[in-house]
Amino acid sequence: MSPTTGAPRHTILVVDDDEQLRRVISTNLELAGYNVEISTDGEDALSRVEDALPDLILLDVRMPVLDGFATARRLRAHPNPTVASVPIVMLTARGEPEDKILGFEAGADDYITKPFGPAELLARVRARIVRHEADSSLSPLTRLPGNISIEAELRRRIAGERPFAVLYLDLDNFKAFNDVYGFGRGDDAIVMLASIALDAVRRRGNPGDLLGHIGGDDFVILTSNERCDEIAQVILGEFDERVGALYSEKDRRSGFVETHDRRGSPMRVPLMSISIAALSNERRKLTDYGQIGLIAAELKSYAKSIDGSAYVKDKRHT
Repeated sequence: MSPTTGAPRHTILVVDDDEQLRRVISTNLELAGYNVEISTDGEDALSRVEDALPDLILLDVRMPVLDGFATARRLRAHPNPTVASVPIVMLTARGEPEDKILGFEAGADDYITKPFGPAELLARVRARIVRHEADSSLSPLTRLPGNISIEAELRRRIAGERPFAVLYLDLDNFKAFNDVYGFGRGDDAIVMLASIALDAVRRRGNPGDLLGHIGGDDFVILTSNERCDEIAQVILGEFDERVGALYSEKDRRSGFVETHDRRGSPMRVPLMSISIAALSNERRKLTDYGQIGLIAAELKSYAKSIDGSAYVKDKRHT
């Protein structure tokens, strides 16, 4: 295999308690041009993953301390969206369907059954990384799908003529926070919201639900009408509970930040809250991305007129 097959920037985290297998896997990956990080068990991997920020994790199923299934579940629930979305390929000496089902339910993207050859290993690693990066609209900040994927999934759901719901999330008073605390802290607020939304979708949503990052402080969730209320309420509660940590003690106690309007006049702006608008094709026919965006904008505008965090759901018929 040519050393240029894998781009040097790609880092693979190998998690396996078998020293000989780790050495074999690492050698093949390094010869293919990958950077390799090693962990001997799940707990060690979890303690290092945020610093390593791998592009893919090769995760053994059978390990002491914390097995592959439990490790995968904790990775998928990680508060850092970049970590939570990293591709996971599980390694197992067993090929039983039950094992694979457990792995996929825990969040694995692919499976390799031992024994395997270098060609299969490198092909699966390369394919998973390419697929993960294929969506050019992935947000560099949150690593969530962007407008291209969101629109494609909406078109697919509209064409399928099955019930679905769309949640639009938007931060209130974000500009004032950005002005006072700077863009770096603004990014922290966006990443926090992404983490809260990702966790809510995974815990309360359906398999196949999509969380997308439209841009800035705007997010969208594609789910079912039965799940959207619960997802929205979880996000509202978690955001309101955590948002204070982004502010200084002084601002947190006063409940506002002091800044200036466009004319330079001083003004007080409340702490950030969140507005969530929901609509579905249960009561009205949804035909395209533009129509959905217009309805959502109207609902968000109403939600923002309510003090504090608010959830508004479209209940109108066409």
